[in-house]
Amino acid sequence: MTDLTQVLPGPGAARVGAVVIGRNEGPRLAACLASLRAEAVAPLVYVDSGSTDDSLGIARRAGAEVVVLDPTVPFTAARARNAGFARLTAGAEPPPLVMFIDGDCELVPGFLAQATGFLDAHPEVVAVAGRRRERFPDAPVYNRQCDEEWNTPPGPGTPFGGDVLMRSAALAAAGGYRDSLIAGEEPELALRLRRAGGEIWRIDSDMTRHDAAMHRFGQWWARSVRAGHAFAEGAALHGHGPERHYVRETRRALLWGLVLPLAILLLALLDGDFLILALIYPLQFLRLARRMGPRAAGFSLLGKFAEANGALRYWLNRLRARQSRIIEYK
Repeated sequence: MTDLTQVLPGPGAARVGAVVIGRNEGPRLAACLASLRAEAVAPLVYVDSGSTDDSLGIARRAGAEVVVLDPTVPFTAARARNAGFARLTAGAEPPPLVMFIDGDCELVPGFLAQATGFLDAHPEVVAVAGRRRERFPDAPVYNRQCDEEWNTPPGPGTPFGGDVLMRSAALAAAGGYRDSLIAGEEPELALRLRRAGGEIWRIDSDMTRHDAAMHRFGQWWARSVRAGHAFAEGAALHGHGPERHYVRETRRALLWGLVLPLAILLLALLDGDFLILALIYPLQFLRLARRMGPRAAGFSLLGKFAEANGALRYWLNRLRARQSRIIEYK
């Protein structure tokens, strides 16, 4: 197996550095950087993707090194993380561990101590994450959906999200994040790390507080469209591998969000009695509600239409040989 463990740092060298990415996060970014400073994380790099607020000033006042991405190249979170990692590891003694965190998140005190201890005890593990929680899970309902989405089971194999502690050597050996992905770049990297022989773990510990700041249905819809795009692109990249990466998610989105509605509509144009087939949706809602509750079931079913939209966007852009642009929801 390829050795993906870290090299021990030299005397006086920092053990954990951090890369923060953001775009117009304002006070959320200030809170993020303060939480890292409180845990004595250094060096600290902030990568900005075209902010028009005071994000650059906030980062500099917090003592972070600032990287400003070239706006003539399409922005992606993957590209930002790679740029931050390149700056973080450019010195003579780069930190062997890197904490990636999104600018709308705050690090929970004590997580780094638990995560680094876990890595020390498990040299085969190359990336470890914890529980990301929403700061305002009940205001409004869309934030609660995010909070439930973050609640993945502890243990091995769970793909990490935007917040993760990773061995620098493992990330470098994997070639970093895939710059071109506008979403789903974290599970895609996790898949490549596992293929290289590393293990991914989610420990049973709070890691970050996230502020989704979703107050409108349109924001939730755009986020779901982005998820559908990630499913389709991930399946196109790795769907033929043994992991069947995002194949199931893509098929579900297209079935419920595109194929069934179109089939029902076309059949109803031939004979109006076929409209009875539309009852499959309330029946599916009832089936899901027994397992996850009515609110989550409603969002899950409705989200398939947005996800199908995102999948179609990916395939249309691919057919036209166009680079997809980031889909922002806030």
